Amino acid sequence: MTPTFNRARSILTGLFLSAGIASSALFIQPAPVRAGDVPTFAVDPSWPKQLPNNWIIGQVGGITVDWQGHIWVVHRPRSLTDGEKAASLTPPRAKCCVAAPPVLEFDVDGNLLRAWGGPGDGYQWVGREHGIEVDERGFVWIGGNADDDSEILKFSLDGKYLGQIGKIAARTNSNDTTQLGRPAEMAIDQAANELYIADGYGNRRVIVFDATTLAYKRHWGGYGKLPTDDKQPPYDPSAAVQEQFGNPVHCIKIANDGLVYVCDRSQDRIQVFQKNGTFVREWFYEKNTRGDGAVFDLALWPDPKQTYLLNADGANNEIRVLKRDDGSVVGTFGHSGRNAGQFALLHVMAVDQKGNVYTGEVEGKRIQKFKLTSDALK
Repeated sequence: MTPTFNRARSILTGLFLSAGIASSALFIQPAPVRAGDVPTFAVDPSWPKQLPNNWIIGQVGGITVDWQGHIWVVHRPRSLTDGEKAASLTPPRAKCCVAAPPVLEFDVDGNLLRAWGGPGDGYQWVGREHGIEVDERGFVWIGGNADDDSEILKFSLDGKYLGQIGKIAARTNSNDTTQLGRPAEMAIDQAANELYIADGYGNRRVIVFDATTLAYKRHWGGYGKLPTDDKQPPYDPSAAVQEQFGNPVHCIKIANDGLVYVCDRSQDRIQVFQKNGTFVREWFYEKNTRGDGAVFDLALWPDPKQTYLLNADGANNEIRVLKRDDGSVVGTFGHSGRNAGQFALLHVMAVDQKGNVYTGEVEGKRIQKFKLTSDALK
């Protein structure tokens, strides 16, 4: 596959835990959080800059920040309406616009650095783009969640195809170690050279592969148990919690201390594991949220201790700031709407080393940047 845009870069760059910490003998209140320590944000309405080539983006399926501080986005060109891509019709209906390639790389100022993606020789492109991860070795991982998207694709930074896990075919089951099931998101454990996959919209599991050989390593379901595909009742906040993940298993993040955070989106919860799949704890948010669910994506705060988790909620269109040690909510921002700083089906989120937050929307078909306005990194 030949990249369609490549601009030289100028910058080289098991149960609920209580909110307090307690034992049967000691009752120690957590240290208070000072207002200046909590991350707060303001939208940057000038980000990103206008795309070249009369391009426009569709639904945003994934967003991540690489080791250079560059922001990578995978979007869905096929989600654009005829009115949105009118210039590409035959004959053209209007001056604007043309669908951008699905993979876009931006710098922190919103300049487009690179764009590529789509069908190519030697592989099948996904049917509906979902999830992107870029590791420090310079590999780009892309997934999809169409009905037969049972693969993860591996590319170079320039879009050269390098390999894949699974293939485009009907999903099999949540214990198949060779085929995926509409995976949602990926995370890299750099030290162990392992790829973790939230798998996903069809399957109900976390699955881990060697990031070089792509060999299967291990997998687990809700509470670290063997996953099943037994039909589950619709989520009911008043019912007993379900032992299995729901669909979708929508995100996965790995903290520096080895904890693995998983979004069980439709059941309004985050489950936390050790890297071997041992269940540690879970937290629920906005438990009365049905339908799409309240836990879409997570981002780890970039201070050395990764003090906070940011939790993107696409049903309620807000981002929660959580204390990572106990899951308590210490702040929120965002609201449903289409103005700058608001969200129309907030879908995915990432944060850079300066504390800037980047978001992608489905209904809004846009990406936004929120600048850190507090002293939370000082």
